[in-house]
Amino acid sequence: MLDSNGFKRKTYDDLLNDMSAKAKELFGADANVSERAFLGILIRIMAWFLSLAWMAIEQVYHAGYRKSAEGTQLDKLLPLAGTTRNLAEYAYGQVTLTGTPNYTVESGFSVGTERDVNFETIENVTLDENGQGTVEIVCTEIGIIGNVAAGAINTIVNPDANVTSVTNLTKTSGGREKETDQEARERADITVEGQGSGTTASVRAELLKIPTVRAAKVIENYSDETDQYGTPFRAIQAFVLGGSDEEVAQAILNKKAGGIKPYGTTYIEIPDISGEPQKVGFTRANEVGLFAKVTLSTDSAFNTDGMEQVKNALVKYIGGADVSGQLYAGLNMNEKVVLAKGMAHVMGVSGVTDVEIRFSTDGQTFVEENINIGVNEVAQINASDIEVLINV
Repeated sequence: MLDSNGFKRKTYDDLLNDMSAKAKELFGADANVSERAFLGILIRIMAWFLSLAWMAIEQVYHAGYRKSAEGTQLDKLLPLAGTTRNLAEYAYGQVTLTGTPNYTVESGFSVGTERDVNFETIENVTLDENGQGTVEIVCTEIGIIGNVAAGAINTIVNPDANVTSVTNLTKTSGGREKETDQEARERADITVEGQGSGTTASVRAELLKIPTVRAAKVIENYSDETDQYGTPFRAIQAFVLGGSDEEVAQAILNKKAGGIKPYGTTYIEIPDISGEPQKVGFTRANEVGLFAKVTLSTDSAFNTDGMEQVKNALVKYIGGADVSGQLYAGLNMNEKVVLAKGMAHVMGVSGVTDVEIRFSTDGQTFVEENINIGVNEVAQINASDIEVLINV
């Protein structure tokens, strides 16, 4: 039913009661509508299929609102908020090939890790007189699987007599999974708040449109003195976690107000709309790495991978890398880590009946309290830094 309070779905029991009452009204008060009678069985069959129809109608109703839409329906609503879902991305990086001097290795040369995570070169490279050459690579599989550590790429997948070895001196990056519904909704809320230009909210929203930016905060100093964060008067300062320098600087230039200086500890020259180079400043956020000790009480509903689920629940709340290596944005800068909220996320894991959480910023001293985060800081925690114990 749809009224001023919204849509209320009729359940199977509601339909069964209504249809049984109507049957007695039409066939008489002594009509047998029990579960063993023919009429009762017929009513129950019809009530079951009608309940499915009511569920579908409810889904259609909720699909029209960004807060409740899911999947493709949410994708169609996001542009109305000025954004789109961040899709899965391939990981990129560089490898150094060693082999015959002056030999040209053609694009598409395949290398990989010992765990069969494969990459391909995306351009030709000619080895120098020492038989070495550095070339860009891309993972053949989409997602976080391509984010591997330095030195992990050491296998030549399609052997070539003129190439003897391969290694990556730096880690590969950029691989990510498709943005979840909840992440997309939260980013859309920020985008709506920051519509327009010339405000700190609009600059922040533009920064968060960059898929690799995980957190951003923009402050402005409209006083006549330098503020406590070093921001000069009549200037803004953006604190950013993630994203390339060029992407971040371009986003700030796109949305900042005219005549306002973008201050920071990092400066990048970006051409403005007239082609004139402008120095755009911003400051990289300080990551506050957290550690956690989680003590659980569980029942029989706790799954065999329950400990991993607990770690992932805490990572999704705070931000960082989960058990599989997937990165989550989590809390924004200057948002403190609230103990009660962390406990609530863990309690959402099936089979958890009670939980105690203690946090630490150094891995030594653990406290059962909130963790305050500065305006230029952002909390992060990795699944590997969470210890889970179960009360016996």
